[in-house]
Amino acid sequence: MTISVDLIFKIAAVGIIVSILHTVLKQAGKEDFGWAVTLVGTTIILLMVLQLVQELFDTVKAMFNLY
Repeated sequence: MTISVDLIFKIAAVGIIVSILHTVLKQAGKEDFGWAVTLVGTTIILLMVLQLVQELFDTVKAMFNLY
């Protein structure tokens, strides 16, 4: 299991896009939509990390023959 640099760049890109959208929506007076965008961005990143954690547990199970 190797973590590629692509994943780090994807997480950073989602963070930058979410922060820009949140700022634009806040300045436009749509703060509720800004929080929704932040929540969606956080969920996307959480799902990406959960996939990595699942791969880690699968690797540990395979390594120690735990089924």
